[in-house]
Amino acid sequence: MIDIKTQYAGLTLRNPLIVGSSGLTNNAERNKEFEKAGAGAIVLKSLFEEQIEMQSDVLMQDSDYPEAADYIRGYVKANQINDYLELIQKTKELCTIPVIASINCYKSDAWIEFARQIELAGADALELNVFFLETDLTYNSENMRDLYVSIIRKVKETVSIPIMIKMSKMVGNIPAVVHTLTVNGADGIVLFNRFYQPDIDINNMQIVSGNVFSNHSDLSDTLRWTAIVSGKIPGISIASSTGVHDWEDVIKCLLAGADAIQMCSAVYTHGAEIISQVLTCIEEWMHQAHYQSLDQFKGKLNYANISNPAMYERSQFMKYFSNRD
Repeated sequence: MIDIKTQYAGLTLRNPLIVGSSGLTNNAERNKEFEKAGAGAIVLKSLFEEQIEMQSDVLMQDSDYPEAADYIRGYVKANQINDYLELIQKTKELCTIPVIASINCYKSDAWIEFARQIELAGADALELNVFFLETDLTYNSENMRDLYVSIIRKVKETVSIPIMIKMSKMVGNIPAVVHTLTVNGADGIVLFNRFYQPDIDINNMQIVSGNVFSNHSDLSDTLRWTAIVSGKIPGISIASSTGVHDWEDVIKCLLAGADAIQMCSAVYTHGAEIISQVLTCIEEWMHQAHYQSLDQFKGKLNYANISNPAMYERSQFMKYFSNRD
């Protein structure tokens, strides 16, 4: 009997497939469909503090009463938060699999306020979608690390549910940052978040949105860092994200050391049925390879378990390919 259950950040999942945070998970009934298709967990669409502020600004521009600014901000914020809490509650009513909330803030007090309300609404865990695009020449990777630590400490002091940090690749020494976060209370790490991709329209001479979906080529960095982090920090709970499009990608992430795998772009492209298809193929592969559980091969090819771990290091590009025409 093949068992594909997994433990991720203190949660027991019936399988490692998680539907990642996106517009797809912004509807309770649709989340139920993902559960029916076999998803192991769901990450709800992120609650963005920046989006709340922008909506407030738009409404204030249309107002003839500047003195109403505080009222408008308060109204919009309360309305958006209430809608999100209702999404959590409705999804929990319909689904039996873990429901993970997600927030993205830029003010330290907002992380705490949102986290407290999300726990009370019944979320099983909370994913902190932390990314700040810094262009200040005096801002360095240590500043970014300290910001991550400050956020996780404050949130952990506020709630008791598991907390995951969804990280950016642009934080400097990734294993060191992950280690620091786990020491300071992070229950799990998501590698990595995918942020807005700008492009340039050369005909209309303007900045436009680039491709919003990931592709197979994005998986390479995800695999590299999943393997390195899982190998260097034993016991760390990792969810691989970005570039996962089929069952083979999922197997690769598990071999690299992931406990769970988030899929998003593939679900957008193929619908909920991709979940059941991937799970079927995983079980078939495990049967052919004579594996009865994920633990029998999870991390088998991570940084610590291969004979030449330098294969995961960037410097190897020159060694292996510089002599090729």
